[in-house]
Amino acid sequence: MYRFEKMNKRLLGSQVEEELMNYILNEPVKIGEKIPNEFELAEMFGVGRSTIREAVKGLVTKGVLEVRRGAGTYVRSTLTLEEDPLGLARLGDKYKLALELLDVRMMLEPEIAAMACEHITSEEKEKLKQLCDEVEELYLSGRNHAKKDVEFHTCIAGCSRNRVVEVLIPIINTAVLTFVNLTQRQLMKETLETHRAITNAIIKGDSFGAKYAMNMHLTYNRQRLMQMYEEHMEEKGKSGNKTSDD
Repeated sequence: MYRFEKMNKRLLGSQVEEELMNYILNEPVKIGEKIPNEFELAEMFGVGRSTIREAVKGLVTKGVLEVRRGAGTYVRSTLTLEEDPLGLARLGDKYKLALELLDVRMMLEPEIAAMACEHITSEEKEKLKQLCDEVEELYLSGRNHAKKDVEFHTCIAGCSRNRVVEVLIPIINTAVLTFVNLTQRQLMKETLETHRAITNAIIKGDSFGAKYAMNMHLTYNRQRLMQMYEEHMEEKGKSGNKTSDD
């Protein structure tokens, strides 16, 4: 449950927009679900309705929210355009998209981890270890770890010293966030263990070990996603049959 202290003074719309985004991520409010109306949000954040409208408008512009006339405001994506410049998260079936993104990650990230072993600096080793620790701390404390998880994988990609990989980082970021938002905390043990194995291998300069650990990390992810996708399709089929029977 997202917790916050009511704001005692009027804040700029951009500041409330940030708090509203945090609320969506930490509640969490899932894609397709409705957020509270502007009266409720104004009461929650301790600001006027005009400030809430400004914040909502900002998140609509960024592709996070969708206002449906007469029905309310719904979550369209949990990624902003800055985080997902290619707009991949706005494609239809989230389960199918997550699998397709993961397929691309499996093509790229094991080799990226191996390259990182060859080029990582001492300072970057410290940063990677710190990010691994921070993801673990957030995970274990029940707080949202998504953005820090993205930083972890972005750090590895940057350590590859490959300029083309740097261009592909937004795709990796979108894949990580899409997976986390769908699965929530279902693979905590596997994620923490493989993150630690990836980190240790890269720090030691063990390219084979880093490649293997990244493969294991992504394989765990894909197995869970496949299970969720099959359950989703089965549920979708039941809904379709029910509709046709009616």
